[in-house]
Amino acid sequence: MRTPVTIIGAGLGGLTLARVLHVHGIPATVHESEPSPTARSQGGMLDIHDDTGQPALRAAGLIDEFRGLVLEGHQATRVLGPDGTVLLDEPDDGTGGRPEVQRGELRQLLLDSLPAGTVRWGRKATGARALGDGRHEVTFADGGTVVTSLLVGADGAWSKVRPLLTDAVPEYVGTAFIETYLFDSDIRHPASAKAVGGGSMSAPVPGKGIQAHRESGGTLHTYVALTASQEWLAGIDFTDPAAAAARIAEEFDGWAPELTALITDGETAPVPRPLHALPNGHRWDRVPGVTLLGDAAHLMRPSGEGANLAMLDGAELGRAIAAHPDDTEAALTAYEQAMFPRSAEAADDADRIHEFCFGADTPHSLINLLTGHEQVH
Repeated sequence: MRTPVTIIGAGLGGLTLARVLHVHGIPATVHESEPSPTARSQGGMLDIHDDTGQPALRAAGLIDEFRGLVLEGHQATRVLGPDGTVLLDEPDDGTGGRPEVQRGELRQLLLDSLPAGTVRWGRKATGARALGDGRHEVTFADGGTVVTSLLVGADGAWSKVRPLLTDAVPEYVGTAFIETYLFDSDIRHPASAKAVGGGSMSAPVPGKGIQAHRESGGTLHTYVALTASQEWLAGIDFTDPAAAAARIAEEFDGWAPELTALITDGETAPVPRPLHALPNGHRWDRVPGVTLLGDAAHLMRPSGEGANLAMLDGAELGRAIAAHPDDTEAALTAYEQAMFPRSAEAADDADRIHEFCFGADTPHSLINLLTGHEQVH
């Protein structure tokens, strides 16, 4: 292909695209705002699904390397009541189709699979404009620019490429996660470690819940879910970690101490994550020379599918470009025609999963979902 591909964003989706293009001998450059691969924590555990993320890794030629990253036993699932009662306990018997890996390790696998210099670090995109004839210019915070005939926005929820295609912006969905960590939990926090078990644990009631995941090295990664206004969240002083943790824990007054300790005993400052989403079924008319993938294209409520979809988007886009090496528009059209309905269905599923997790019938609806008695679609 004579047109080099310019990718904005070195998340899992952008890197999967770059890798699949490399497999097909097509050059790509990835511009990433972070100054280095280790500039920040890359989040926690990801379950890589057998119908989305795993096919993407096969297209990237990395499925065997991926299997070397899988943490055995981490597909175990528990649901607890507020008093700590175990309502569901499903061990990992090795037959599940969603093996767990650390996000940072998966990202590093993709980075290591690319030719040196593919990713340009410290390149924070600040805007993009059309130049005509399918060409676009991206401006970076360091004053640099790049002009390209094939631009891909893989730059997440607040994409700087998205305005070239659509006026849609993410909106707050009314739920926030607050993120905390406990380290070396089996020794330092044994009651909480026992409550979480070997994989993931949810303790939901209508409108809120405490969720945690066991990561490598005995780390417990907690996402506290609250239905709250942005104004309420803004009223908490997260620059005072102890006070912020205490205020969040007040929402779970009377809950079992091994659950509330996941908040109050956190060994990192609690971080608020207000959830935003693009409209379900978000799409755009074809604009020559540019497209989006992952959260830039279809930001939705968390459902365990976001990273998987981004990787599948990247793989499918890479294959479409390889299949139409002399016709960028044919490639982008083919990719978008498949991506739009796929992401719309996933967004609808994400809304239903959110309702199962935090709606009026939880925890029973969540248990029914996990045991196969509730169908997402």
